[in-house]
Amino acid sequence: MKRVFFAIALIFAALPDAQAAECAVEDRACLLQELQSAADAVDQKSWQDQTYRELAKTLAFDGDIDGAIAVLNKIENPDTKALTIRGIGMAAADQKYEQARYDEIFTKLRKEAEKIEHPPSYAIALTYIAMAQAFAGDNDGAWKTAASMENDALRHKAYGETAEIQAEKGDYEAANKSISLIDSAAFRNKAYATVSQILADGELLQAAFDTADKIDNAYKRAAAIQYILDKQKPREIPYQ
Repeated sequence: MKRVFFAIALIFAALPDAQAAECAVEDRACLLQELQSAADAVDQKSWQDQTYRELAKTLAFDGDIDGAIAVLNKIENPDTKALTIRGIGMAAADQKYEQARYDEIFTKLRKEAEKIEHPPSYAIALTYIAMAQAFAGDNDGAWKTAASMENDALRHKAYGETAEIQAEKGDYEAANKSISLIDSAAFRNKAYATVSQILADGELLQAAFDTADKIDNAYKRAAAIQYILDKQKPREIPYQ
């Protein structure tokens, strides 16, 4: 059996197209170049777009925002493009840049979003930009991005998603301001309930209650308060 494997290895080694690995695994730049080349060679467009998406996110996490945007421009599917904008934005937000740098990055991402001709994907891209801005602590930028959305339902959703990010960061005041900008009572109540739960999960029980108390639907408000009580003192009885 060992001789068989050895013979197979010799055959592959003799093939003219066989190539030895050209990168040391520690050479990240080389690996990224190999990934770029592999992505360019993918012949199924949807798979290629997905590969480009992950490459763009990796470049953004490495701090190469311009390189990530260059890859973004190779993506054709509008939904994948929107998801890639999200990935780049969230990766940038995680880098803790100065505000001026964030202004530059999010301006570039907004410019790329404006190239998306599919309306739902375009709106999703703006929502993702607002979420990334909130994650970066750029609340004013997030509110401005959400406010620019013309579709009422999608704008309300953007404010709600922004509020969730702010709540996860423990920024109770910013989260509640985001929700207050929602014109629809139904969307607003849903956002208050979600944010209250996020705050409760983060052990910010007073903030969770203050948020729940703003819900003007009695059933939803009761459910939110019950969730806080259960976080404070679980009702589950352990089996013996």
